[in-house]
Amino acid sequence: MALKILDSCINCDMCDPECPNEAIALGEEIYEIDPDKCTECVGHYDNPTCVSVCPIDCIIKDPDNVETEEELLGKFLLMHG
Repeated sequence: MALKILDSCINCDMCDPECPNEAIALGEEIYEIDPDKCTECVGHYDNPTCVSVCPIDCIIKDPDNVETEEELLGKFLLMHG
């Protein structure tokens, strides 16, 4: 399951540089996560780094992009070999 940034995001810039897949970018109003690039840090870290650094806890699992850990690992392998 990819992650999603809620509308309560304050654009603090903490999450963007922490993403090892470059899945986070500033959208029209708040930061957004590209579900095609988000692996919830599977293959990189034990926990999603964006969630760890978010000061207001506005990053959640995206119910519209449900993936298994195996699918997330497969996505990681496609991006990083």
